[in-house]
Amino acid sequence: MKNRIDNLLGMVLVTMMVLMTLDVLWGVFTRYALGNQASWTEELARFLLIWIGLLGAAYASGQQLHLSIDLLKKKPVRLIALIIILFAGATMVVGGANLVLLTASLGQTSPALHLPMSVIYAMVPVSGLLIIYYRLPDLIAK
Repeated sequence: MKNRIDNLLGMVLVTMMVLMTLDVLWGVFTRYALGNQASWTEELARFLLIWIGLLGAAYASGQQLHLSIDLLKKKPVRLIALIIILFAGATMVVGGANLVLLTASLGQTSPALHLPMSVIYAMVPVSGLLIIYYRLPDLIAK
């Protein structure tokens, strides 16, 4: 199961990176070659960068590629996993879900793409759930 999620998440991240690269290239082309940048390119690049950062953090956590602090290496793995799970659960899952619900109830949309902001913000609780999923084995390890 973990390998499937890893592979899917990796493919999603690569796809987002390719899309962001193409989007930025299109924005540069329309600005300098056509004299008027497409209005949606900057916003799409911003959203993709946010999503890549959030999902990339979850992916790095699952691959044990996250930055480590030497001081924390001496602490018990279960304690660190518990702290990470509590943080991701409280801030990313609960706080992110509240943000998604609030923006959905307000009907906020993005200026250029006219996407519901709740869809954009939905990546926060999704990433939090993935981080929790990846850290749970450390918490229950013997």
